[in-house]
Amino acid sequence: MGKVPVGNTTVMDRFSAPARLMIVSDLDHTMVDHHDPENLSLLRFNALWEANYRHDSLLVFSTGRSKTLYKQLRKEKPMLTPDITIMSVGTEITYSNSMVPDDGWVEVLNQKWDRNIVTEETKKYPELTLQPETEQRPHKVSFFVEKDKAQAVTKALAEALKKHGLDVKIIYSGGIDLDILPQGAGKGQALAYLHEKFKTEGTLPHSTLVCGDSGNDAELFSIPDVHGVMVSNAQEELLQWHAENVKDNPKIIHATERCAAGIIQAIGHFHLGPSISPRDIADLLDKKLEIVNPGYEVVKFYLFYERWRCAEVNNSEAYITSLEADFDPSGVMVYPSGDEQSFADSINGLRSYYGDNQGKQFRVWVDRVLASQISSDTWLVKFNKLESYGVTFISHSLSLSLSRESVRVGLLGFMFTRHGCKNQKAKINEIGLFVPISNQDSNAW
Repeated sequence: MGKVPVGNTTVMDRFSAPARLMIVSDLDHTMVDHHDPENLSLLRFNALWEANYRHDSLLVFSTGRSKTLYKQLRKEKPMLTPDITIMSVGTEITYSNSMVPDDGWVEVLNQKWDRNIVTEETKKYPELTLQPETEQRPHKVSFFVEKDKAQAVTKALAEALKKHGLDVKIIYSGGIDLDILPQGAGKGQALAYLHEKFKTEGTLPHSTLVCGDSGNDAELFSIPDVHGVMVSNAQEELLQWHAENVKDNPKIIHATERCAAGIIQAIGHFHLGPSISPRDIADLLDKKLEIVNPGYEVVKFYLFYERWRCAEVNNSEAYITSLEADFDPSGVMVYPSGDEQSFADSINGLRSYYGDNQGKQFRVWVDRVLASQISSDTWLVKFNKLESYGVTFISHSLSLSLSRESVRVGLLGFMFTRHGCKNQKAKINEIGLFVPISNQDSNAW
């Protein structure tokens, strides 16, 4: 798995060595809290992951959503880019932002599976209502069914399909969703497949944390040697499965925090690594690291930038003076428009932005923060910076050079900055989708 093909090119990925930690998380009501309109717990996780884990760990999203609905959710919520995406209840595995499919997994699922027989047989059950076309996938046929009818339908349907020589799995979750999959499919089997693949290649992660809230996540907790967290808002169907199957397993906990906050809680509970999000640190510029960590510095700087513009820190000249003292004097800021400005002028420009978003839902986060050391004291850091203004999102792709001394003192030392910008502004329409309305460049950091 050392290289992932993308079109006619081959790009190096981050699977060449065992990950320190692999988080495998469900999305809806686990990583993403749909009852948190400001997405605070998700943003806390984002900052923690990009600051401390992105460089040597793997983030896996395991969702019941199809690719279509998964992409829709990414437009609606400030989600990070995962290294691996498991979709459609474990029937599809893709890698990297390009979503390169795993052909080996497709071969596994084709065994004793005939989608045409499944669709024909299910027509005999009026209790089943076919889900939208976007949710019908090559190895998944999905329906809605009322809770009081689900058990009887599931039993009868399983027997009927077995008579046709098919080996299928029927999963009922959320009190409404019924999915029919190949027996070898499912979130748990997809994770087991990845573990075996990593093991064969000598890159099995040192630790794996699985996270879920509903019945279709239960299989994740059955994988040997994983840590697991059921978030505090987990549904009764998952809690019941836990009580009946793994209640004595100390590696599985029921968090007291909701969604992404529960995942952070589990990282700390199991001592899997740092569990204090930079968003939970009051004075970011006072936080010093003994070990050079460019990713942490990028996260920390943009959180300070967010708080400065929201007037959540004091309008103190000491902050500006500190920044001026530690930025490389030869540094240049290159804006998405192509304009260049010295760092001295850029830092001075911060004064005029103080409090310009006070009282607004202005948030800044970074994604895909990856650093490579290009000399004994310099790192090239590439990442995406995103801003939200309530219902409006703006994104930039950036590259930075950081010097060793500036990182050691706890501030960003940009030696040269270049923006390769994909800048799209969007808004949520009445049914919750994102609709592009303009492309603009911003001369604000």
